[in-house]
Amino acid sequence: MISLFRLALQYIPRPLLLRVSTVIYPLLDIWYRGKGHIDPINGKSYRKFLPYGYQTQRTNVLSPGTLSLERHRLLWLYFERETNFFSQPADVLHLAPEQAFQKRFKNLAHRTYITADLYSPLADIRADICNLPFSDRQFDWVICNHVLEHISDDATAMSELNRVLKPGGIAILQVPLQLDKETLEDDNITEPKERARIFGQYDHVRVYGNDYQLRLEKAGFKVKMIRYAEQFSKEEQSLYCIPPNEVIPVCVKES
Repeated sequence: MISLFRLALQYIPRPLLLRVSTVIYPLLDIWYRGKGHIDPINGKSYRKFLPYGYQTQRTNVLSPGTLSLERHRLLWLYFERETNFFSQPADVLHLAPEQAFQKRFKNLAHRTYITADLYSPLADIRADICNLPFSDRQFDWVICNHVLEHISDDATAMSELNRVLKPGGIAILQVPLQLDKETLEDDNITEPKERARIFGQYDHVRVYGNDYQLRLEKAGFKVKMIRYAEQFSKEEQSLYCIPPNEVIPVCVKES
């Protein structure tokens, strides 16, 4: 099973993988029902979760009911328990929309909910993060997770995300992080296998480190790096299969 998932991730183009998964996951949802773990996004329990990972496969992380990963479930719990995202109408921009979130966010009572991406078949609008087709100060929320590590000119992308936020607006900008090191990047590394070996995935151009917050602040954000999983006991972390060391960067645009 682990080898099958690894091969699918490595050799099936992501847009096609997204389309195929919408057909498969309702069957997985039924097959894996049971006791052991709970997906807080749909409230259902499963006997186990599925493996996932481009290089090293992590076991028991992909929910068969929502296709959420550990970080998705943690972010859902953060939104649900610590913010008014689910209850307060707002203007929302969601870049590279996750399957686990998209339909559920769209059904919320937001004033606007726009999804955008260069390649994803899930997105409403095809857009370049370095040149977003939106007005200044248009959105209350920007959600852009695990995108910036793919972008060569991440400084421009961060500035664009800040530009389209309203004063006081919030951007959630999760990325893979190694907080014990500085950001590792090298524009000369272009071969997919070498990128996968060094950066963890064939289409990543860097691994962010302990200077990620400073990069965001240079783009104009006031940043809190929230270790939200620490709010949960080890039993709860296991129940929801959430990562104990995951950081949620909460970025506020000051006036």
